[in-house]
Amino acid sequence: MDKILEQIGLLGILPVAIVEDEKKAVMLAQTLCECGLPAIEVTFRTQAAVSVIERIARDSLQILVGAGTVLTVDQARTAIDAGARFIVSPGFNPKVVEFCLSNSIPIIPGITTPTEIQYAIEYNLEVVKFFPAEASGGTEYLKAIAAPFKEMLFIPTGGIEESTLLSYLQLPCVLACGGSWMIPSAFIDSGSFDEILKLTRNAVAKMLGFELRHIGMNTHNVNDAKQIAAIIEKIFNFRARETNGSFFVGTQFEVLKRQYLGTHGHIAIATNFIERAIAHLALRGISIKPETKNMQDGKLSTVYLDLEIEGFAIHLFQL
Repeated sequence: MDKILEQIGLLGILPVAIVEDEKKAVMLAQTLCECGLPAIEVTFRTQAAVSVIERIARDSLQILVGAGTVLTVDQARTAIDAGARFIVSPGFNPKVVEFCLSNSIPIIPGITTPTEIQYAIEYNLEVVKFFPAEASGGTEYLKAIAAPFKEMLFIPTGGIEESTLLSYLQLPCVLACGGSWMIPSAFIDSGSFDEILKLTRNAVAKMLGFELRHIGMNTHNVNDAKQIAAIIEKIFNFRARETNGSFFVGTQFEVLKRQYLGTHGHIAIATNFIERAIAHLALRGISIKPETKNMQDGKLSTVYLDLEIEGFAIHLFQL
């Protein structure tokens, strides 16, 4: 898959912005970067769209900027010349698709029917936009039309809000979700970037869904681990069960049979999307220990972060 599309997939959310004033462009881009969402689709619904893309492309090097609501080849050409690194259209226009492909620019055309998906396959496209998502039938309709096309991925856009975000992202056929609920036009126009910051952080938090899974404790040997597990079981009446490397007491405690990462042990943090969590944490300068990756059914299930907090290592856990 194209690297830009991969990046959008790891971010999980593609903010869609209608910007009337180019002077607000850089501040908007900086706000999105600050809250861990360095991507934006600037729609061609305003006269300022080209200038907005130019300003963001020139002054906000950390953000991935694309053009949306692109209807014609001329608009696509103008957007690319302005610095857009990907193109999004509301429908399937073969001329726009052909132009973008010939210029090695990722194109995400809009579809709502199986026939349009077949058009996309004819052009060897891997990702299309499902639009308008909610008005077309939402997740149930998307599951139905996506079923025959196992290799096609979708970016649902249109009517999606924070409350419906996870229902789309949890579908295997969904690469990411597009939306404007975290950057409403009224807030952009009024310069309410603190409010945009809150909404965008909430959206990212909702997507990743970080929550405490369990506390792990290191011990020196099997007997020590067994004794500690028995103490916790007696105090809290949690049932203890033995695994190859540890004793779990309820779901809240893991007592390891040896010394492992972390001076004292580890804290397991669950997440809805472990690969996206890794990508978002990397934006904050937090890396992982690749050698600790644990795969299950060909997918990443757990991995340790490359840090300790007060003697505890941290590992991510895929829900």
